[in-house]
Parts: sequence; C-alpha cells; structure tokens
Amino acid sequence: MNLIEIGEVVNTHGVRGEIKLNPWTDSLDSLLDVETFYYDASGKTESLVVQQIRIHKNCAIIKVEGIDSMQMAEKFRGKILFIEKEELPEGLYYIADLIGLTVMTNDGELGKVTDVFSTGSNDVYEVKKQGSKPVYLPAISQVVEEINILEGFIKVTVPEGLLDD
Repeated sequence: MNLIEIGEVVNTHGVRGEIKLNPWTDSLDSLLDVETFYYDASGKTESLVVQQIRIHKNCAIIKVEGIDSMQMAEKFRGKILFIEKEELPEGLYYIADLIGLTVMTNDGELGKVTDVFSTGSNDVYEVKKQGSKPVYLPAISQVVEEINILEGFIKVTVPEGLLDD
C-alpha cells in the first residue's frame, strides 16, 4: 500500500462519533469520494471505513463505521490520517511530488522546482537552475502544459516577458 498523509483529526463533531479532519489539501471536494482512511495505531496501520463525509468550514466531518459516540471519536484526536495515493483524483499533486521535477520549455530545460507557494488564487512554482536567479511560474493552465511525476518533468510555456532581464 502506498499511503500519503491527507490531514489531522483536530476534534470530534457532535455526539454521534463524527471526527473533524483538518485536511492538508486545498481541494476539499476530492475527499468526498474517499472510502477508507488509514492511521497509525502503535506502529500498525489500521483502517477507518467511511460511512459519510461532508465539508464544513474548511474541514471534513467524517462518520466512520464502528465509531458511534463522542467518547469513541475522541481517541482519534491528533491522529494523522492517510489515504492510498491511487485515490488522489487525477490532476492533484502534493508539493512533495513536484519538488525536484525538471521544468522544460520548447527551448530546453528551465531548471528544477525548488519550492511551491500558494498565493490564494493559484500556486507559484519556484524554479532554479545552477548559477541563475530563480524564476517564479504561476501554476495555471496557460503556463503548465503537462506534469509527469513518473518521468520527472513539468512542461511549461513561459509567459512573455517573464525571463527578460
């Protein structure tokens, strides 16, 4: 199983055993289709089968099979939840997946992704090449043509004037 962290249980919700997850994704709707979460129970991976998920105030409220009271849900507070990487919707990437990828243009290599910043409206990729100043590329469809994690590259079209000194 290839698991990735998806968020932290920050509290219980209500009296019927729901847990409140602070997700580590900006695409909360992507959580609505998750059927199973995983967590570490003293070095052993355990699963939580989802009955229902809803979004409430930038958190996911999750009803899990077998957890029927606030007291039962309380033991999950502070736990990090994981999902199988294969459950990520296509087009969603984690920053850790992007760091180190080679950024390519039609003219060749621009550099490697060294950081990703969130600006609110879109992410920005910091791209550095040895001996050059960093380039900051907006992660929007007009710039990012293709992301290929397996082959280790991002193909981009650099906006006019961005590389001019």
